[in-house]
Amino acid sequence: MSARKIAEWHDAGLIDAATRDRLAAYEAEHTRPLLLWAVWGIGALAIGLGFVSVIAANWEDIPGLVRLAVHLALIAGLLGLLFVREERLAQTSPWAVEALMFVITALGLTFFGHLGQVYQTSSPLWQPLAVWLALFAPLLLLTGRGWPTALAVVGGAVWTAWEYIDAMSGFRMSEPEMSWKLWLGCVSALPVILALAGGWMRARSRRPDFWRRMEQIALAYAVALASLACAYASLGVFGNEGILAGGTATLASGGLAVLTGLALIAARPGVSGRMAGAIIAGAGLVIVLAPTVDDLAVPAALLFMALWAGIAAAALVAHWRGVFQLAVAAIALRLIILSFELAADLLTSGFGLILSGLMILGVAWVAVRVSKRFAPSSEPEA
Repeated sequence: MSARKIAEWHDAGLIDAATRDRLAAYEAEHTRPLLLWAVWGIGALAIGLGFVSVIAANWEDIPGLVRLAVHLALIAGLLGLLFVREERLAQTSPWAVEALMFVITALGLTFFGHLGQVYQTSSPLWQPLAVWLALFAPLLLLTGRGWPTALAVVGGAVWTAWEYIDAMSGFRMSEPEMSWKLWLGCVSALPVILALAGGWMRARSRRPDFWRRMEQIALAYAVALASLACAYASLGVFGNEGILAGGTATLASGGLAVLTGLALIAARPGVSGRMAGAIIAGAGLVIVLAPTVDDLAVPAALLFMALWAGIAAAALVAHWRGVFQLAVAAIALRLIILSFELAADLLTSGFGLILSGLMILGVAWVAVRVSKRFAPSSEPEA
């Protein structure tokens, strides 16, 4: 906050002179030398790039075992620094611990690629991802403090799950067993369970921000799965041959999401918890229903808009202003896409383009008006 802004607030009568002086003193005490930090950052970046260039130029001349040993030593050294200095670093700057943990997990992930390069081995990508997740997810869960580490946990789980689905569906595509498709459907929804873990731990941990972010990211993944299922239905994907044929996989995926949402409502019974659980359960229900509207443009669009209308309703109850506005924008965008799907021939003429442009402006105007008129005035912590 700048001194000019504080002075403007005082001149406008928003704060008195005593408050102005306290704010100015606080800002002066907690000011950050951004220019100095930028200089240090540029210098560190130059040194790092220099080391990378030197190593890259002599990469083939360095024995593989030496490279792996240095890689492991670097991970071990950073882990040692984290365990020895975690509390002190957290007191100085929680973001320092977060950045250090993120670098360690990134080094751990690249180690498996390095290992394969040295020993000229290959395997399905989900296998090293699963090993990395098993080794580093517990560390992230024990030390994570913000959204980068939460994103690493949930993102790693999502990446591993879909790599496994891609590999296994190609390997056993011809097998007709319903149990196999049910298993793959469950795998696709497994990362959603992390929302339940986040909701359960956020009130029981000294790091509530981390668990809150993990719950939010897993919830976003559930909504993304449901939106993708609606898009598949609009394109007629469920009628094609594949692991999604007949909706068997979506039944398992959606059912697991519904159960997770209901469990989250029980684990976090406050308004925010109930609405988050309701969104996840609603997303699971949409996933289950998506195959029933396969290759039907209007019903598939209505199912998508029902999903986001439910999210908007939950956001109103929980006073999530940003989520409500996002839901209104998603519904407006889907209306525009639906109009193009239903009147594609109009786009080939000038008059049709004019009508389409007017329609887009009209939908955008209505969306903005709805967002301003009905959006919650406050947004408490989700």
